[in-house]
Amino acid sequence: MLFSLLSAWVRAPFTHYRLFHNFVRQDFTGQFAGSLGGKLWLFVTPVVNILIYSFVFSVVFRAPMPAEYDGTPFVVFMMMGYLPWFAFADAVGRASTLLLERAPLITKVMFPVQIIPAVGTLVPYMVHGIALGLFLLYLAVQGYLSLLWLWLPVVFFLQFLFTMGLVAILSALCVFLRDVQQIVALVLTTWFFLTPIVYPVSLIPQDWQPLLILNPMHSFVQMYRELILLDSFSFGSLQVIVPVSLATYLFGGWLFMRIRHAFGDVL
Repeated sequence: MLFSLLSAWVRAPFTHYRLFHNFVRQDFTGQFAGSLGGKLWLFVTPVVNILIYSFVFSVVFRAPMPAEYDGTPFVVFMMMGYLPWFAFADAVGRASTLLLERAPLITKVMFPVQIIPAVGTLVPYMVHGIALGLFLLYLAVQGYLSLLWLWLPVVFFLQFLFTMGLVAILSALCVFLRDVQQIVALVLTTWFFLTPIVYPVSLIPQDWQPLLILNPMHSFVQMYRELILLDSFSFGSLQVIVPVSLATYLFGGWLFMRIRHAFGDVL
Protein backbone atom coordinates (compact mmCIF):
# COMPACT_ATOMS: atom_id res chain seq x y z
CA MET A 1 0.00 0.00 0.00
CA LEU A 2 2.72 2.46 1.00
CA PHE A 3 4.86 1.58 -2.00
CA SER A 4 1.97 1.89 -4.44
CA LEU A 5 1.00 5.32 -3.09
CA LEU A 6 4.56 6.66 -3.27
CA SER A 7 5.08 5.11 -6.69
CA ALA A 8 1.97 6.83 -8.05
CA TRP A 9 3.12 10.09 -6.44
CA VAL A 10 6.60 10.01 -7.95
CA ARG A 11 5.48 8.87 -11.39
CA ALA A 12 2.49 11.21 -11.76
CA PRO A 13 4.18 14.09 -13.67
CA PHE A 14 5.75 11.59 -16.08
CA THR A 15 2.80 9.23 -16.48
CA HIS A 16 0.45 12.15 -17.16
CA TYR A 17 3.01 14.33 -18.89
CA ARG A 18 0.66 15.93 -21.43
CA LEU A 19 -1.83 17.02 -18.76
CA PHE A 20 1.00 18.12 -16.49
CA HIS A 21 2.56 20.17 -19.30
CA ASN A 22 -0.75 21.88 -20.10
CA PHE A 23 -1.30 22.80 -16.44
CA VAL A 24 2.21 24.23 -16.16
CA ARG A 25 1.81 26.27 -19.34
CA GLN A 26 -1.57 27.63 -18.24
CA ASP A 27 -0.30 28.59 -14.78
CA PHE A 28 2.88 30.18 -16.12
CA THR A 29 1.19 32.27 -18.81
CA GLY A 30 -1.80 33.00 -16.57
CA GLN A 31 0.37 35.01 -14.20
CA PHE A 32 0.87 37.64 -16.90
CA ALA A 33 -2.55 37.55 -18.56
CA GLY A 34 -4.02 41.05 -18.87
CA SER A 35 -0.80 42.64 -17.58
CA LEU A 36 0.72 45.53 -19.49
CA GLY A 37 4.20 44.61 -18.32
CA GLY A 38 3.75 40.94 -19.20
CA LYS A 39 6.83 38.81 -18.63
CA LEU A 40 8.82 41.95 -17.80
CA TRP A 41 7.58 41.48 -14.22
CA LEU A 42 9.78 38.36 -14.09
CA PHE A 43 12.74 40.72 -13.82
CA VAL A 44 11.23 43.86 -12.28
CA THR A 45 9.76 42.26 -9.13
CA PRO A 46 12.92 40.53 -7.81
CA VAL A 47 15.11 43.52 -8.72
CA VAL A 48 12.89 45.98 -6.82
CA ASN A 49 12.73 43.72 -3.76
CA ILE A 50 16.50 43.24 -3.83
CA LEU A 51 17.11 46.99 -4.05
CA ILE A 52 14.80 47.61 -1.08
CA TYR A 53 16.43 45.00 1.16
CA SER A 54 19.90 46.08 0.04
CA PHE A 55 19.20 49.68 1.00
CA VAL A 56 17.72 48.77 4.38
CA PHE A 57 20.42 46.32 5.45
CA SER A 58 23.52 47.79 3.81
CA VAL A 59 22.81 51.52 4.15
CA VAL A 60 20.42 51.93 7.09
CA PHE A 61 21.44 49.07 9.39
CA ARG A 62 24.86 48.45 7.80
CA ALA A 63 25.00 44.72 8.48
CA PRO A 64 28.66 43.68 8.90
CA MET A 65 30.03 41.12 6.44
CA PRO A 66 31.65 37.99 7.92
CA ALA A 67 35.40 37.65 7.47
CA GLU A 68 35.18 34.78 4.96
CA TYR A 69 33.09 36.97 2.66
CA ASP A 70 35.41 39.97 2.96
CA GLY A 71 35.42 41.83 -0.34
CA THR A 72 32.06 40.46 -1.45
CA PRO A 73 29.48 43.20 -2.02
CA PHE A 74 26.59 42.94 0.41
CA VAL A 75 24.08 42.92 -2.45
CA VAL A 76 25.74 39.81 -3.91
CA PHE A 77 25.85 38.13 -0.49
CA MET A 78 22.19 38.84 0.12
CA MET A 79 20.98 37.83 -3.33
CA MET A 80 22.52 34.37 -3.01
CA GLY A 81 20.15 33.77 -0.13
CA TYR A 82 17.24 35.88 -1.28
CA LEU A 83 16.72 34.43 -4.78
CA PRO A 84 16.50 30.77 -3.68
CA TRP A 85 14.27 31.83 -0.77
CA PHE A 86 11.94 33.74 -3.07
CA ALA A 87 11.27 30.61 -5.15
CA PHE A 88 10.63 28.58 -2.00
CA ALA A 89 8.39 31.18 -0.35
CA ASP A 90 6.36 31.82 -3.50
CA ALA A 91 5.56 28.12 -3.95
CA VAL A 92 4.75 27.51 -0.28
CA GLY A 93 2.74 30.72 -0.04
CA ARG A 94 0.47 29.61 -2.88
CA ALA A 95 0.12 26.03 -1.63
CA SER A 96 -2.93 26.67 0.52
CA THR A 97 -5.03 27.77 -2.48
CA LEU A 98 -3.87 25.21 -5.05
CA LEU A 99 -6.75 22.78 -4.58
CA LEU A 100 -9.33 25.39 -3.61
CA GLU A 101 -8.82 27.26 -6.89
CA ARG A 102 -9.37 24.03 -8.82
CA ALA A 103 -12.37 22.87 -6.78
CA PRO A 104 -14.80 22.92 -9.76
CA LEU A 105 -12.41 20.75 -11.76
CA ILE A 106 -11.69 18.33 -8.91
CA THR A 107 -15.37 17.81 -8.06
CA LYS A 108 -16.60 17.35 -11.62
CA VAL A 109 -13.78 15.69 -13.58
CA MET A 110 -11.78 12.55 -12.88
CA PHE A 111 -8.09 13.35 -13.28
CA PRO A 112 -4.80 12.68 -11.41
CA VAL A 113 -5.05 15.37 -8.75
CA GLN A 114 -1.56 14.43 -7.50
CA ILE A 115 0.02 16.45 -10.32
CA ILE A 116 -1.28 19.70 -8.84
CA PRO A 117 1.43 20.04 -6.12
CA ALA A 118 4.08 19.42 -8.78
CA VAL A 119 2.57 22.16 -10.98
CA GLY A 120 2.24 24.52 -8.00
CA THR A 121 5.91 24.04 -7.18
CA LEU A 122 7.40 23.98 -10.66
CA VAL A 123 5.86 27.25 -11.91
CA PRO A 124 7.30 29.46 -9.09
CA TYR A 125 10.67 27.73 -9.49
CA MET A 126 10.60 28.43 -13.23
CA VAL A 127 9.72 32.08 -12.64
CA HIS A 128 12.34 32.75 -10.00
CA GLY A 129 14.84 30.37 -11.56
CA ILE A 130 15.08 32.82 -14.47
CA ALA A 131 16.18 35.60 -12.14
CA LEU A 132 18.65 33.27 -10.40
CA GLY A 133 20.05 32.14 -13.75
CA LEU A 134 20.60 35.72 -14.91
CA PHE A 135 22.33 36.58 -11.66
CA LEU A 136 24.61 33.54 -11.95
CA LEU A 137 25.48 34.64 -15.48
CA TYR A 138 26.45 38.04 -14.09
CA LEU A 139 28.62 36.41 -11.39
CA ALA A 140 30.26 34.16 -13.98
CA VAL A 141 31.26 37.25 -15.98
CA GLN A 142 32.61 38.77 -12.74
CA GLY A 143 34.95 35.81 -12.27
CA TYR A 144 33.09 33.69 -9.70
CA LEU A 145 32.63 30.72 -12.07
CA SER A 146 34.18 27.43 -10.92
CA LEU A 147 33.74 23.68 -11.36
CA LEU A 148 31.92 23.53 -8.04
CA TRP A 149 28.98 25.23 -9.77
CA LEU A 150 28.19 21.78 -11.18
CA TRP A 151 26.69 21.06 -7.75
CA LEU A 152 24.17 23.88 -8.11
CA PRO A 153 21.58 21.85 -10.08
CA VAL A 154 21.76 19.16 -7.38
CA VAL A 155 21.15 21.67 -4.59
CA PHE A 156 18.38 23.39 -6.56
CA PHE A 157 16.69 20.05 -7.26
CA LEU A 158 16.86 19.01 -3.60
CA GLN A 159 15.33 22.36 -2.61
CA PHE A 160 12.60 21.73 -5.19
CA LEU A 161 11.81 18.33 -3.64
CA PHE A 162 11.74 19.84 -0.15
CA THR A 163 9.38 22.56 -1.34
CA MET A 164 7.13 20.15 -3.21
CA GLY A 165 6.73 18.02 -0.10
CA LEU A 166 5.61 21.06 1.91
CA VAL A 167 3.31 22.18 -0.89
CA ALA A 168 1.66 18.75 -0.95
CA ILE A 169 1.12 18.79 2.82
CA LEU A 170 -0.23 22.33 2.98
CA SER A 171 -2.47 22.07 -0.07
CA ALA A 172 -4.02 18.85 1.26
CA LEU A 173 -4.54 20.20 4.79
CA CYS A 174 -6.13 23.42 3.54
CA VAL A 175 -8.98 21.42 2.01
CA PHE A 176 -10.05 20.47 5.53
CA LEU A 177 -8.73 23.48 7.48
CA ARG A 178 -9.01 26.82 5.68
CA ASP A 179 -7.04 28.62 8.42
CA VAL A 180 -3.89 27.09 6.95
CA GLN A 181 -3.64 30.00 4.50
CA GLN A 182 -3.27 32.59 7.28
CA ILE A 183 -0.96 30.34 9.27
CA VAL A 184 1.36 29.84 6.28
CA ALA A 185 1.67 33.61 5.73
CA LEU A 186 2.72 34.14 9.36
CA VAL A 187 5.13 31.20 9.35
CA LEU A 188 6.82 32.33 6.13
CA THR A 189 7.41 35.82 7.50
CA THR A 190 8.90 34.41 10.71
CA TRP A 191 10.89 31.79 8.80
CA PHE A 192 12.42 34.44 6.55
CA PHE A 193 13.84 36.46 9.43
CA LEU A 194 15.01 33.32 11.26
CA THR A 195 17.05 32.38 8.19
CA PRO A 196 20.37 34.26 7.72
CA ILE A 197 19.46 35.82 4.37
CA VAL A 198 19.66 39.56 4.95
CA TYR A 199 22.20 39.22 7.75
CA PRO A 200 25.24 36.96 8.33
CA VAL A 201 25.27 34.05 10.76
CA SER A 202 27.88 35.87 12.83
CA LEU A 203 25.18 38.25 14.13
CA ILE A 204 23.38 35.34 15.82
CA PRO A 205 24.54 34.66 19.41
CA GLN A 206 27.01 31.78 19.59
CA ASP A 207 24.76 29.77 21.90
CA TRP A 208 21.92 29.89 19.37
CA GLN A 209 23.87 29.11 16.21
CA PRO A 210 23.70 25.29 16.66
CA LEU A 211 19.90 25.61 16.40
CA LEU A 212 20.29 26.62 12.75
CA ILE A 213 20.60 22.95 11.88
CA LEU A 214 16.86 22.72 12.56
CA ASN A 215 16.26 25.22 9.74
CA PRO A 216 16.66 23.43 6.37
CA MET A 217 16.56 26.70 4.44
CA HIS A 218 19.67 27.86 6.28
CA SER A 219 21.53 24.80 4.97
CA PHE A 220 20.33 25.50 1.42
CA VAL A 221 21.34 29.17 1.58
CA GLN A 222 24.68 28.23 3.11
CA MET A 223 25.41 25.78 0.29
CA TYR A 224 24.59 28.34 -2.41
CA ARG A 225 26.88 30.89 -0.82
CA GLU A 226 29.73 28.47 -0.27
CA LEU A 227 29.59 27.04 -3.79
CA ILE A 228 29.26 30.38 -5.56
CA LEU A 229 30.97 32.97 -3.38
CA LEU A 230 33.58 30.96 -1.45
CA ASP A 231 34.33 28.30 -4.09
CA SER A 232 34.04 25.62 -1.41
CA PHE A 233 31.88 22.59 -0.72
CA SER A 234 30.32 21.69 2.62
CA PHE A 235 29.39 18.06 3.26
CA GLY A 236 27.84 19.19 6.55
CA SER A 237 25.11 21.14 4.80
CA LEU A 238 24.62 18.35 2.24
CA GLN A 239 24.13 15.82 5.03
CA VAL A 240 21.24 17.96 6.27
CA ILE A 241 19.45 18.82 3.04
CA VAL A 242 19.53 15.38 1.40
CA PRO A 243 17.62 13.43 4.09
CA VAL A 244 15.35 16.39 4.93
CA SER A 245 14.44 16.95 1.28
CA LEU A 246 13.74 13.30 0.53
CA ALA A 247 11.83 12.74 3.76
CA THR A 248 9.65 15.83 3.26
CA TYR A 249 8.98 14.98 -0.37
CA LEU A 250 8.01 11.38 0.37
CA PHE A 251 5.96 12.17 3.47
CA GLY A 252 4.14 14.96 1.66
CA GLY A 253 3.43 12.63 -1.24
CA TRP A 254 2.20 9.86 1.04
CA LEU A 255 -0.12 12.18 2.97
CA PHE A 256 -1.50 13.74 -0.21
CA MET A 257 -2.13 10.38 -1.87
CA ARG A 258 -3.59 8.93 1.33
CA ILE A 259 -6.36 11.56 1.68
CA ARG A 260 -6.85 12.68 -1.93
CA HIS A 261 -10.03 10.60 -2.30
CA ALA A 262 -11.78 12.86 0.22
CA PHE A 263 -11.02 16.09 -1.65
CA GLY A 264 -14.07 15.86 -3.89
CA ASP A 265 -16.47 15.38 -0.96
CA VAL A 266 -15.08 18.27 1.09
CA LEU A 267 -14.56 20.75 -1.73
